[in-house]
Amino acid sequence: MLRNLIFTFVLLCVSGVLTAATEPPEETPRGDPEAGRAAALVCSACHGSDGRGIGPEYPNLGGQHYNYLLSQMRAFHSGERQALLMMGQVEHLTEQQLKDISAFYAEQPLAEGTADAAPEVLELGERIYRAGIANKGVAACIACHSPGGHGNGPAGYPSLSGQPERYTALQLKAYRDGERETDAGMGGVMRGVTQNMNDREIEAVSAYIRGLH
Repeated sequence: MLRNLIFTFVLLCVSGVLTAATEPPEETPRGDPEAGRAAALVCSACHGSDGRGIGPEYPNLGGQHYNYLLSQMRAFHSGERQALLMMGQVEHLTEQQLKDISAFYAEQPLAEGTADAAPEVLELGERIYRAGIANKGVAACIACHSPGGHGNGPAGYPSLSGQPERYTALQLKAYRDGERETDAGMGGVMRGVTQNMNDREIEAVSAYIRGLH
């Protein structure tokens, strides 16, 4: 039953049926990127001055979709997404500042990465990304995140292209283990997709995603 629900969700993603239902159109007025540049100075300690994460456990924010950035900032602000470091950084920010910072990072260049894992790891990761794992009910990532990993901004699906593999793996494991629930508005799709993935599969697809562009 769960497998059928997951694959039905993926088919809806591909057809665009869920686009309007899962995420509202980009909010207006959009934040001010110049104001966001100043407000994001403290963020640069982990995310760099242009949104490129400074270590393997920090995501690249540059070029990420505005809607997605804002939704995650709000989740940290409200405590819906638990991460003590981020929660401490955003708890004092206003709604306008969250919008401004999101606008600033959305306008920065997308960081490209290089997939440098062993060939057999990348081969497994590519199979999972493009075709899923049918006998385990794991849907293909490509359906919602696009062939090049650029996601779907209006639908709320983030860009994955170039993300550090360590960060991606940590997030997939957090969804699998029920430690991250920010997919609740989309029917828990990420938790459903990852619940039957083992560490090897998660790490392989994360390594493959690193080189997407």
